[in-house]
Amino acid sequence: MKALEYASDFDMPDRRVAVCGDWHGNVGWTRTLARAIPALAPDVTTILQLGDWWIDPEVVDEVFSDTSISRIFVTLGNHEPWDQVTPLLDANAGSAVRVSEITWLLPRPGRLTIGGRTVLSLGGAASVDRLWRIEGAGWWRDEAITDVQVAEAIAGGPADLMLTHESPARTPVRAVREVLRTNPMGFPNERLAESMASRDRVKQVWDAVRPELLMHGHMHVAGGGATDDGRRVASFGRDTMQGSLAFLDLQTLRLEVPTVQQMRKAAFPDG
Repeated sequence: MKALEYASDFDMPDRRVAVCGDWHGNVGWTRTLARAIPALAPDVTTILQLGDWWIDPEVVDEVFSDTSISRIFVTLGNHEPWDQVTPLLDANAGSAVRVSEITWLLPRPGRLTIGGRTVLSLGGAASVDRLWRIEGAGWWRDEAITDVQVAEAIAGGPADLMLTHESPARTPVRAVREVLRTNPMGFPNERLAESMASRDRVKQVWDAVRPELLMHGHMHVAGGGATDDGRRVASFGRDTMQGSLAFLDLQTLRLEVPTVQQMRKAAFPDG
């Protein structure tokens, strides 16, 4: 993976964008998206991808060739090739790096303006499964959201929309709270404590910049909720799951979420 271009100022006129949860390098799923998104939303040209992206960017170009999609902005997750990504981001701190014709990796933190809306991206998350991963091969310490990143995100001021991979602590999303309460995969307490600290960092930023809507991946469950003061949180499903794709109206910040069945029918109408 190599840098093709750096940029720090994005101001795009899009009225709607597609938002995707974790891809996990799943090329088959991106092929489904490449067929479904233009069929369901032919006006959409931009994808906001919420981390655990880890996919060959040249393959992404091939998959989305001859579609309406011209830009993919990635808010990096925890399961990423950080040994390749970190040097690219560090080479031009604060700038997004274009790693293919259409794919941009956003800095940590990063800012965009889309459809007149201010957007804050804060990548990273804690890997509760790192006990089963090899450091330097499937897991890197660079995944962590740092205090410096938190401070820089807050210093940038308010945002209308916040993109993260990690969930905020004290989430209003019931489905996420249930996953955290039950720990269905049986992750060890030490890793759960790291997850809690990571979610606390996201919450610090969330409480400071006070976006109307925060969207995240990571938890592999779809759902939404709102705080008492009206701030909304949307959790996205992972590849192949319900709630892994939505269309965001930038004027209203409302989400339209097709079912997996609708996506597959749109992608493969003769199948």
